[in-house]
Amino acid sequence: MDPVNLIRMANRIGDFFDAYPDRAEGVEGVANHIQKFWEPRMRTELLDWIGRHPDGQGEVPLHPLVLAAIQADPARFAPRVAATA
Repeated sequence: MDPVNLIRMANRIGDFFDAYPDRAEGVEGVANHIQKFWEPRMRTELLDWIGRHPDGQGEVPLHPLVLAAIQADPARFAPRVAATA
């Protein structure tokens, strides 16, 4: 996926949760949404982008709530590896 489109999608989520009066609730909302509704490939690409732009400043800057959600718990966004029996 084009990184610019990926960041724009994340920013729309950040814009939505930015309306929450409690910042911590907004950060948690962003994290929950991305974890639940983004496929693993998209989450991996977002984490890779953050690895290249730790301050969230790229061609399109990352919304501060999205950056805060990822920085709070990056492992939460990593794809889960299926356990083998």
